Amino acid sequence: MIILYALIGLVVLFAFYGVGVYNRLVKLSTLVAEAWSGIDVQLKKRYNLIPNLVETIKGYASHEKETFENVTKARNQAQNATSVEGQQTAENQLNKALLNLYAVAEQYPDLKANENFLNLQNELSVIEADIEKSRRYYNGTTRDYNILIDSFPSNIIAGMSNFKKAEFFEIELEAERQNPQVKF
Repeated sequence: MIILYALIGLVVLFAFYGVGVYNRLVKLSTLVAEAWSGIDVQLKKRYNLIPNLVETIKGYASHEKETFENVTKARNQAQNATSVEGQQTAENQLNKALLNLYAVAEQYPDLKANENFLNLQNELSVIEADIEKSRRYYNGTTRDYNILIDSFPSNIIAGMSNFKKAEFFEIELEAERQNPQVKF
């Protein structure tokens, strides 16, 4: 009789553990989705600002048509990305196009002094910082979620419940990987 109670107690204990792990997986999955939504909001703010930036620069450098077209094309691709991997690729292309756009702007001293251009540049800088914060939060929640999916014995419950690992969101900027040049 005592053995039967002990077995029933063990089954109940494992059931509670399984429910706890499942609920934690659901919670982390929801946090990953919420974090991705935060990135998406910041990216949309950025996408809405880019046409204004392009139009401001166009006023000074109308002959740089290819650069403007590349920025517009990259922006559209980024807006239409449907997966984390697709978004990463599109964002990398957009960042390269924006770097080229800023290189064009550097050639026009009057543009660099334009108040509208400076305001747009500052806004974009703030949004870029917000995107970085959102990306860090997303990657942190993704890390925690993926660790739970990979860890034993929660990996058994994750596998039985069809939980899949989430992808990290990493944007590569070549400029960030290069050593800064210091000149005196």
